[in-house]
This record gives sequence, structure tokens and C-alpha cells, in this order.
Amino acid sequence: MEKTKKNLKLRVSIAISVFTLLLSVSIGVIGYQTYYSGMIKEYQKYSRTVLDLAVDGFDWDSIEKCVQTQKEDESFQKLRDRLDYIKTNTKIAWLYMFEPLNGNDVDNQRYICTGNRQEEYEAYAARGERPVWLGKMNGTEVPGDIAQKYVDFFKTAKEGEYWYYPNRTEWGYIYTTSVVVRTSSGNRLGVMSVDIEMEEIAHAMHIFPLVVFVAALILAAIFIILLVSWMNRRVINPLKALQVSASDFVARANGEDVESLNFENPNIHTKDEIEALADSLIEMTAETKKYMQKLLVETKEREKISADLHIASRIQDGMLPHIFPGFPERSDFELFASMNPAKDVGGDFYDFFFIDKDHLALVIADVSGKGIPAALFMVISKTIIKNRAAIGDSLSPAQILQDANNLLCEGNASGLFVTVWLGIIDLNTGLIKAANAGHEYPAIRQPGKKFELLKDSHGFVLAGLEGSKYKEYEIQLEPGATIFVYTDGVPEATNANNELFELDRLEKALNINPDAKPKELLPIIRREVDRFVGDAPQFDDLTMLSLTYYGRK
Repeated sequence: MEKTKKNLKLRVSIAISVFTLLLSVSIGVIGYQTYYSGMIKEYQKYSRTVLDLAVDGFDWDSIEKCVQTQKEDESFQKLRDRLDYIKTNTKIAWLYMFEPLNGNDVDNQRYICTGNRQEEYEAYAARGERPVWLGKMNGTEVPGDIAQKYVDFFKTAKEGEYWYYPNRTEWGYIYTTSVVVRTSSGNRLGVMSVDIEMEEIAHAMHIFPLVVFVAALILAAIFIILLVSWMNRRVINPLKALQVSASDFVARANGEDVESLNFENPNIHTKDEIEALADSLIEMTAETKKYMQKLLVETKEREKISADLHIASRIQDGMLPHIFPGFPERSDFELFASMNPAKDVGGDFYDFFFIDKDHLALVIADVSGKGIPAALFMVISKTIIKNRAAIGDSLSPAQILQDANNLLCEGNASGLFVTVWLGIIDLNTGLIKAANAGHEYPAIRQPGKKFELLKDSHGFVLAGLEGSKYKEYEIQLEPGATIFVYTDGVPEATNANNELFELDRLEKALNINPDAKPKELLPIIRREVDRFVGDAPQFDDLTMLSLTYYGRK
């Protein structure tokens, strides 16, 4: 028991710690993303402002002539002065205009103009270099894949559309924003781009997670200590007290002295659900004690009921014919039947009896419900059907079912009903006259053929509606033919995956050995059903009857 207590405390502490740390990390990630997104939006806004200053209100038609002639003139100098002024008075790294050419890895862009500060011009002069000039190729400054994106943007961008491209270059972490420059007639002249160094945001992005993580650890540690302490005082310790009392109650409940069995009050006063739980346990154990006292009395009564059920099961089983062969003196037919109830007593039944020396009645039925009520109704139904058929004034199964239905409807306050298949075979000819009161389809196998289901016409169940009529039909059995009838417990047998055995599997099982005699056929079906169901419980009675007709010899 002590191990369980320690585990609960440890698991609660671990759960709180993990949850707090995950929450802190989540908040840090969200904060990081929010900060980064906000910084990027500021860069975009600032770069758009710079580009608008560079592009708006300039005579780009004159620059188009310069690009076409590749000669700088007065208008080109004005463009250079504008770009120089903007770069000198803003916090940007580069401001340049170029013409995208292709997606090659070398010389994929041609410069039109760039902006420079005075110190940059001086640096060029000190190195003996010339500032970027009109028509200068960019060499290997831009990789081919990026150059192709510039080409695509240049060709497809709408007026006023911007393209943003954060990238790391040999000059550092750069955020580039570009816009297509157009002449007054709408011709695309080139791309104006501005590069802003993002070292500030890069530095902040390195510092920010560390600050958040350290702060989160400190706050998480404080929160965990306080919460674990509170949980121990308000939850763990009261639960321990409940556990001790409950364990003691269970230990003493295993004894035989029920009268001295009491639940020790753990005296919990948390004024919350745990206190309510303790009160409920006290009340529950008091009720448990009463139940155990009552159970001792009821156990003896149930033992008596169980004995009565066993006797009832034996009586019910004795009402069904079990001696096979049932008519050993007869060689013109052979039959076999079986019934396996889902409970001690069931509602299925079968019967076979002679109406006269040439006519044999076959009955299989299934009473709704289970247990003793179904068994009692089964006894009544079986008796009525057999007595009505034994009168002998009619060899019509339809009339027998009609009369039995009317008798069963009288005083049927319980609302039970029974499905029945009744067939009367003329042993001289093999002709079966049959009627079906809502029962399963029979299966027929003629000599040399396979079993097939006979989808006969179903009437209403017996005891369901007084005055119901039933349709009669005929089945001609040739010498060597077999008929197989069953209750719905066979096709509705269910496995652990809640799948039904169904009629297709039944038909396949019948045809595993279609020439089998009835006594051999029924075990084959039961074996296939058991194999399909596996360890799943049996929910319905399994009842089967089979007859093979040989004819007069």
C-alpha cells in the first residue's frame, strides 16, 4: 500500500512539472513567433516606404531611353542623386535597380542604377574602383534559383505588388523587398530592390528564447513547489487517509464476521469533492454492510433457485426427443436433431412425430426471449402444435399453424411469440407439405447436388396476431435428399468482432460434406459455428434438425 501512495504523489508531481514546463515552452514559442512576426512587418513597412520614395514621381520614360542606349545622361544622374539621397538618409544597407535577365548562375542580372553614401564613394575611390554603372553585370552575386524568382516576379507582378525575400548572404542577414518599375505606358523597366540588415532582429531572436526560458524555469519552479504543496495538503493526504480506511475495510470484509464490519471515518474536512467522496464512501460502506448481510440470505435462496433451474432444464430437455435413431424400425428415412440453450433453459425446440404410419411431422421453433418465461411458452407452444397435428383430421401445416396461433393468442398477456417451421412428409413419395410462421429458410440438398437455401414465403409469427393465415408450399425430396432446418441462433452467432455467422457461412458449412448423414451433418455445423465465434459468449439457443429421405425399399 505504501508503494501506491508514493507513486500517486510522484506521478502528480511529475504531471504538474511536465505540464508547467510545456506551458512555459508553449508561451515562449508563441511569444517568439509573435515578436518575430511583428519585427518582420516593421521591416516590410519600412522597406515599402523606402521603395515608394525611390520609385514614385520619377520620369522613368527617360530612364528607359538610357537603358536602351546604355548611356547615362542628365535624367540618369537625377536618378542616381535620388537613390544616393534616400540611402544617405535612411537605415538601409543597399538600394539598387536592375534588369532580371535569366536564371543562370552567372550574370543573371544587369544593373541600372544604385544608391551610395558619400563614404561609400570615397571607399570606391580609395580602392581604385568605379561605383556600379549602368549595364554592369552582377556576376555571381545572385544564385540561379533566386535569379529565376526575380525573373518570374518581373514578368508576372501586378502594379504595386511587392516581393519579400529574407536571406543570408556573404554580407550578413538581409531582408530584401522588391517592386517592379514601370514607364508611363506600363512597360516593365526593371526591379527596384532595397536591402535592410536584420542583425538587430537576429540578435534579438537569439537573446529572446534564452530570456524566456530562464524566466519560465524560475516561474515554473515556484509554481510547481506551490502547487505540489497545495496538492499534498488538499488532495494527496486526504486521499491517503481514504485509502487507509478503505484498505482496512476491504481486509476485514474478507472475513466472516459481517456484523463487526465498519468503515473507519478518516475525518476529512476539505469542504470540496474529496470530503464529499469520503462521506459517500462512509455511506456506501454502510450500504455494503447491509447488502452483504442481505446477500448471505439471498445466496441460500439463489442456491435453491439454481437447483430448481437445473431441474427445470432437465424437465425441458426431457420434453425433446433425444433417442436416435428415433424410429429404428424405419429404413425409409434417417433424422437427427440437437438443441444447445444459451442459458440454463431456453426457448428453442424441435419435434418429430408420426401423424399416421405414412406421414411424419417435423417441427422447429424459436420462442422470443430467453430464460424461464421463454421455456414455459416453449412448453405450451410445443404441446399445442403437436396436439393439433396429432388430431389427424388435417394434414395441412398451414391449417395446423393457424389453429395453434389462435390458441396461443388467447391470454398471451406476456406478449411472447414463437417462430415455427412445420413440415409433414409423405414417406411414400418424399413430398413435404410445409408452412413457415416467420422462421428461418430451410436448406435442401437433392441427390448428387449441394445444399441450397429455399427462400420460402413467411407468414406472421404465432401468438402475434389472432386470425393470421399461413401459406402452404411443397418440397419434393428425391430418394437420398436431405432437408436441414435450424433456428436463428445459427446464422446470428456472433464473434468477438461483432460479426454474424450469416447464411452464406451456413451454406458453406453445409456443403463441407453435403453427403453426410444427419448425425454427422449437425456436428459439422456446430464445429464451424464454434470456430467462427471463438471465445465470444453464446447469446442465443442453437437448435438444428436434419432428415435424409431414402424412400420405400
